[in-house]
Amino acid sequence: MNRLNQKVEVSLVFPAYNEADRLEGAVLKTMKHLERTVDSFEIIIAEDGSTDGTDKVAEELSRRYPQVKHLHSDERLGRGRALNRAFKKAKGKILIYTDVDLSTDPKFLKPLIHTIKSGYDFVTGSRMHPKSIVERSTLRRLLSLTYNLMVRIFLKSPLRDHQCGFKGFKREALMRLLDKVEAGHWFWDTEILVLAYHSGFRVKEIPIVWKGGKRSKVRMFSDVVDMGVNILKLWWRLMIKERARR
Repeated sequence: MNRLNQKVEVSLVFPAYNEADRLEGAVLKTMKHLERTVDSFEIIIAEDGSTDGTDKVAEELSRRYPQVKHLHSDERLGRGRALNRAFKKAKGKILIYTDVDLSTDPKFLKPLIHTIKSGYDFVTGSRMHPKSIVERSTLRRLLSLTYNLMVRIFLKSPLRDHQCGFKGFKREALMRLLDKVEAGHWFWDTEILVLAYHSGFRVKEIPIVWKGGKRSKVRMFSDVVDMGVNILKLWWRLMIKERARR
C-alpha cells in the first residue's frame, strides 16, 4: 500500500507525447509492480505538447489515483527536457523513467530498484547484455550496434547499451549531473550515462526482456544524423575538459 504521508521511496517518470491510447494501460500495469516492490511511490506523467488527448488521459489518471501526478507543458519540450523538468519536481529517493510502450517488461523494476539500493548510482537496462531477451528488427539491431560502438570509441564509455528507455538513478547522483546535460531530446540517455561514468559514479547495466513497440517515435534518418552530431559535440566537450585538467 502506498503511504502518501511518508517520504516517497521511488518516483517513476513516463515521458509521454501523443500516447493517449496506451498511457492508462502502462500506468496501471506499472503501479501493480511498484506496489509489490516498494512501500511508497509516485508516478509522474511528463506530458508535453501532445495533440491526441494524452493530456486529458493523464489528468483523469491523476484524479483517480493519488500516486499519479500529471506534469503538463503546452510546448513540445522533447524527451530530454521533459525528463529534466520531471526529475527536478520528483520527490523520490530513487528516480526511474521508462517508456510508455513498456518495451522493457515492468517486472524488471524490482531488480532495477534493488541494484540502486545495493550501491549503484546509475542503472540502465541493456539490450546488449548477454542475458537479455530482445525482439527487434535486424535493421534496428544493426543501427543500435553501430551507434553504441561509436559511443564506446569516441566517448570512451564501457557500456554496451546507452539508449535503452529503462533507467534508474540515485537521487543525489542524478541531481549533480542534470544541469550539465545539454541534450534536449533522444541523446539525453547517452549523455547522462557518459557523464556519469566520466564523473566517477557507479554505473551498471542489467539484463532485461525487451520487445520493440509497433510504432517508434524515432525518425530513422534525421534522428540518426542528429545522434551522430551529438556524439561529436559531447566528444569535443570532454576533450576540452580533459585539456583543462592538464
